[in-house]
Amino acid sequence: MSQAQLTREVARRVFASEFNDSTYAFKESDDERAPNYALLPTGDRANRVFIVGTLTETEDVGDESEYWRGRVVDPTGTFFVYAGQYQPEAAAALRDTEPPAYVAIVGKPRTFETDDGTVNVSVRPESISVVDESIRDRWVVETAERTLDRIEAFREWEAEQEAPESGSTAPGNEYAQMARERYDSPVENYRRDVITALESLDEVEATA
Repeated sequence: MSQAQLTREVARRVFASEFNDSTYAFKESDDERAPNYALLPTGDRANRVFIVGTLTETEDVGDESEYWRGRVVDPTGTFFVYAGQYQPEAAAALRDTEPPAYVAIVGKPRTFETDDGTVNVSVRPESISVVDESIRDRWVVETAERTLDRIEAFREWEAEQEAPESGSTAPGNEYAQMARERYDSPVENYRRDVITALESLDEVEATA
């Protein structure tokens, strides 16, 4: 398997509320080059994510070299994005973009455990682009659809657990199993976040 195949996986669309709850990271093999995945609470894995939101703040938090942090807000919460010398184009984008601005980001989930045991989740960006409101709105709608798809698949898996005689082997069941074992948040929480996100678009249209 080539390095390109290892790194260029499908970027999942995920809202900030679910992304920040995705605190469990894992690999599926012992190969040191095997990709790292974040386990989404709705029962899927994410090696890469695609997010769109409002860049509200940027700050160089580096000591000896530039290391930029950005806050990106969607209708459900905040993504934290970090880019340094190993992500020069993304770091330059954070340095040069004047908040507030709509941005589209493709990147990898990263987890960090603090001294008190809290696990924080952030994005290491591969690319950052300034976009317009229509792109942001379309991302909200598409991310809502993908989130609902994952919730429905999770619910179907739960129903199968209650009726094991069905013998179903639908794909993705292993991640639903992992999510139920690792997380306490009911998946219905994310359905409410979907509603909140879509209602935010309605509110914008009503005031336009």
